[in-house]
Amino acid sequence: MKREAWLRPESRAFYWRFAAIVALGALTAGCAASLMFTSGYLISKSALRPENILMVYVPIVLVRTFGTSRAVVSYVERLVGHDTVLRMISHLRVRLYRLLEPQALFIRSRFRTGDMLGVLADDIEHLQNVYLRIVFPGAAAFIVFVLSIAALGCFDGRFALLTAVYLLILGLLLPVASLAVTRKNHTLIKRQRGGLYRKLTDAVLGMNDWVVSGRAASFIESYEADEAEMARLERRTSDWTRRRNAIAQGVVGLMVVSMIYWAGQQAADQHIAATLIAAFVLVVFPVADVFLPLSEAIEKLPQYRESLNRLSGIGEQAGIAPAPVRNDQKAAAVWTTAHLQVDNACYQYEPGNRREIDHVSLDLPQGKKIAIIGRSGAGKSTLLKLIQGALVPAEGQVTVNGMPVHSLADDISGVISVLNQSPHLFDTSVTNNIRLGKPEASDEDIRMAAKLVKLDALIESLPAGYRTPMHETGQRFSGGERQRIALARILLQDTPVVLLDEPTVGLDPRTERDLLATIFDTLQDKSLIWVTHHLVGAEQMDEIIFMENGRVEMRGTHVELMERYPRYRNLYRLDRPSETIL
Repeated sequence: MKREAWLRPESRAFYWRFAAIVALGALTAGCAASLMFTSGYLISKSALRPENILMVYVPIVLVRTFGTSRAVVSYVERLVGHDTVLRMISHLRVRLYRLLEPQALFIRSRFRTGDMLGVLADDIEHLQNVYLRIVFPGAAAFIVFVLSIAALGCFDGRFALLTAVYLLILGLLLPVASLAVTRKNHTLIKRQRGGLYRKLTDAVLGMNDWVVSGRAASFIESYEADEAEMARLERRTSDWTRRRNAIAQGVVGLMVVSMIYWAGQQAADQHIAATLIAAFVLVVFPVADVFLPLSEAIEKLPQYRESLNRLSGIGEQAGIAPAPVRNDQKAAAVWTTAHLQVDNACYQYEPGNRREIDHVSLDLPQGKKIAIIGRSGAGKSTLLKLIQGALVPAEGQVTVNGMPVHSLADDISGVISVLNQSPHLFDTSVTNNIRLGKPEASDEDIRMAAKLVKLDALIESLPAGYRTPMHETGQRFSGGERQRIALARILLQDTPVVLLDEPTVGLDPRTERDLLATIFDTLQDKSLIWVTHHLVGAEQMDEIIFMENGRVEMRGTHVELMERYPRYRNLYRLDRPSETIL
């Protein structure tokens, strides 16, 4: 995927806005130049003590007109420019979300959290500067360049060429030189900042371990060393910036001196009035101001390119091109029943490696409940991803009502819902967190879902009730209460199939039993696929499957497995030591 794929579609969509912004930018420069030109003429004319105020009345009016126009046009140009760019950035964020959404089950394994935060907080923001600092000002500067040289050419072609050289130094030579000198530094600064994002994110997520291990000071020392290296790179860049600015101001000074000499000669030769000398000299400053910011903007191109590289890298890693934002969102289909079948499915992540899933078959008609057990690495999580359509089997197939699961795309949320060991709760109200399962749900629906998961009394006892904020990651509530809120979401989502991916991990035995009792009670009519390490509640399953090395080693009801497999009996005895095994 090319880097331009992120910007080109947006540029086409806002083509006429871009043209208007560039025109307004050139008009702003024109108003500023006209203001200075008229002011210079007015000062010179007034110094001659005109015999009648009417002789300077028109310049006075023009000064006020151009002064007001410059402010108004500049404001409109900034308003339109920022509005357009913010719309683009909004579209880019949505496109990035849609790029990542199909990979939701793999985000944590494929992308580092710090990288994702860097892309969201830094890279996309950088892309707006491509337009605000380079594209729009550069195009406006080109228009000003052409008009300025054309205007001077009407008076003196040779001086127009000299002025063109000055402006090319400011608008082309210095930016190119600045880019060549600072390219490496800006790339390193960008990468160093990305590394700091990753390191700080990892440290925040693992702060408890840093403190407990007594190595917090070593982390701070390491982080400060990285910051010092980035500061060194920034200082080196700042040193060049100061030298470049000094050169640019020297060029502007030469322009002023040249203009004074030329205008004086023109007045002496009676080609222009003496009152226009100051007018021509003062107009140098607003024209130069159009070109001076280009050097600083151009030298940051490597940072923008690095941002595009990171976005492109995410797209290539996800294997999906960033599609334009769609306005025709299709509602997910409503499924009342689902017959899920896994038929001789096989899957391996890398060619040549062992199969994570090796000829596994399941039959889950509506209402059937299956428990999948096995040690870590047995293939349970991979099997769930195949069932969710996140992975496509290399051999065999996974279907629901006869259709391949991976072909359902957005409709999969109407077929399967998931309760995992750490459902994410957002930093908003209890109501909003539960309503995530069904955005159009009424307050009464939400209260009913909370009642079914036995949380209504607790929520209503809180001062703010259902408006109580969850705090970040749901820290306002205990682990068992968070799982019940997530379960309420699933009840609202009302899918025929529910995946339970070790939802009781980390809970104490009593809370685990209570939560499982609630789950089984509220999901009686649903098809359940329950992945677990524990055998608490296994007796309630219609079928239990024991997996190892990607294969099904044992399967049957709890009673059948207890009778036929000593290994299962031992596992059950270890998991339920307080009970007597007959």
